Amino acid sequence: MIWSSEDVARDVVRRQGAGMSAVRVAQAAVRERETAEELRSPRLVERDVLASDPEELAEAWVARHAEWRRVQALMEASGWSVYEPERDSTGSVWAAERAVRRERALAAHAAHVERRHAAADEVQAKVWGAAGPGRLLRQAAARAGLTPSEVLAQLAGRVVVGEDCAVSVAPFIPSR
Repeated sequence: MIWSSEDVARDVVRRQGAGMSAVRVAQAAVRERETAEELRSPRLVERDVLASDPEELAEAWVARHAEWRRVQALMEASGWSVYEPERDSTGSVWAAERAVRRERALAAHAAHVERRHAAADEVQAKVWGAAGPGRLLRQAAARAGLTPSEVLAQLAGRVVVGEDCAVSVAPFIPSR
């Protein structure tokens, strides 16, 4: 699951912001400016100083700064001396939405993994047979009210592999 830079910023501020004062907002502004300057720096391009993408880094700090400003405005409007995430109704709604999206993504991933595991045990094959055996297979399928593919699936389900790797199938009558 990929979160936007705003989602990441909201999560970071919510986790790190408990007990936050206005000093944190000033620190975020300084870091945002420094990151933007690094992004424009020619030495950055020449030496590949940053391991991460500088544009992503700058975007992340812009989003964090915006979130810190929102929290600061909330604190001033509410008269709080420190930030308490559980009292932040907007932040709590966003956190709940992120948790729901995360749970859905985890459930979808688990279902995908389960389908892949189940599919790993399945074998699908296209069978090209000679006209004679093909005609006999179609006749047996028609008598049983099945398709030739269904008869072949029943045949494959009865395969026995011997110790010498010989493959055999005991005689059977296809049925629904």
